[in-house]
Amino acid sequence: MKLTVSIEVALPRERVVQLLADPAHLPEWLRGLVLHEPLNGMHGQVGTESRVVMRMGQQEMEGTETITRREPADLHGIPRDGVVHFEREIVAEGMWNAARDRLTGAGPETTLWVQENEHRFDALPMRLVAPLMRGAFRKQVRQHMQDFKAFAEHGTDVRDATGRSPRGPSSGRSARCSRGSWPAQSTTRAA
Repeated sequence: MKLTVSIEVALPRERVVQLLADPAHLPEWLRGLVLHEPLNGMHGQVGTESRVVMRMGQQEMEGTETITRREPADLHGIPRDGVVHFEREIVAEGMWNAARDRLTGAGPETTLWVQENEHRFDALPMRLVAPLMRGAFRKQVRQHMQDFKAFAEHGTDVRDATGRSPRGPSSGRSARCSRGSWPAQSTTRAA
């Protein structure tokens, strides 16, 4: 099953990439994140594998994320007409997912973020039901992108909506997650 979701963020592409690249911000916009830590390699680098744990309601899903593409390798000084590509695969029990992000300048102060997702399932029942759930998958991807947009443009923290205490990225709040899908060096924990 394949789907594509896009959103415009009212910030220059360089700033959007910087915010996505900083693992300290990930708990502020990635709803449901419990853990994201590298198993090998450096955060955001091609070939890096990371352990990812997400909570959806009362259920947790654990998987392994592998970075498969990052262009350009250096995310500083990206040419004005350049496109930032970032791709990763996540393997979890009974499923495989590939996410392909493209970030382009849609104007001097606007970034277009397009994410293509492909999902495959091992179990026959899930393979049969998945096409009927396309809307739910699209809704989840759109929610993550809208949460990032609200965080980037207005400083909105998804933890505020879930009853967690609001704190900014410089508050010293520890979070055990890292943005393996974007370049970074530290590991933090989601509260």
